[in-house]
Amino acid sequence: MSNEAIQSIVTTCYLSILDVRGIPHPPEINRDTLMFGEGGPIDSMGIVMMVVDVEEAVRAKFGQTVSLADDRAMSQRNSPYRSIGSLTDYIAAQLDGVS
Repeated sequence: MSNEAIQSIVTTCYLSILDVRGIPHPPEINRDTLMFGEGGPIDSMGIVMMVVDVEEAVRAKFGQTVSLADDRAMSQRNSPYRSIGSLTDYIAAQLDGVS
């Protein structure tokens, strides 16, 4: 499971949520693209929708389950939902069993 494949899932789900919520796409999307929190376009309801979509996409692509709305994610000093890269890294750590 490469970080590129995980980031592709996160990016696809992010763009889908922007579309569903009627939010314009940012001009460039990369690891530093903010999703949630100050400067991020997605509100808490959008994050909930995205978490469900990402969990399902990861399960479909890799055949493994990740839990993105658990106590570990919520209690981290730096939110895994903050950017494309932070969520990608959080998922990769779970899939590697390091979380």
